[in-house]
Amino acid sequence: MSDPLYRKDILRLAADAHGAGRLDEPHVTGTAYNPACGDRVTVDLAIGEDGRVRAVAHETKACVLTQASASILGRALRGASREEVEELANAIAQMLVAKAPPPAPPFSGYAAFEGAVEHRNRHRCVLLPVDAVLAAFEESEAG
Repeated sequence: MSDPLYRKDILRLAADAHGAGRLDEPHVTGTAYNPACGDRVTVDLAIGEDGRVRAVAHETKACVLTQASASILGRALRGASREEVEELANAIAQMLVAKAPPPAPPFSGYAAFEGAVEHRNRHRCVLLPVDAVLAAFEESEAG
């Protein structure tokens, strides 16, 4: 496939599906839905007393872009705080909208989405798993 939107890196991330599944006993669960295309991501988190992610799993019924983004989180989210996830969301948005550099490690895998810059209608797909994580943090703070 020669479309820069679906680079081999993205296809590989989606196929690897790091963190796919559900946690047996999550502390919190967050869901994000994109009504424009029907993509849905549910994220389970185990959160330590320090407010950092101890374990993550995701159930992703979505396009390849959303699956790849969820896979990056499944691989790299452990140890992150809510503030760091908010910073990640901002970094991804800046990369997609303002052509800023991709996020720093451990989230540098988002560089694979540089081909999505020209496809504004797909930006939401890339951010959807991050939105689900933020929704889980909101549930944690509400509970």
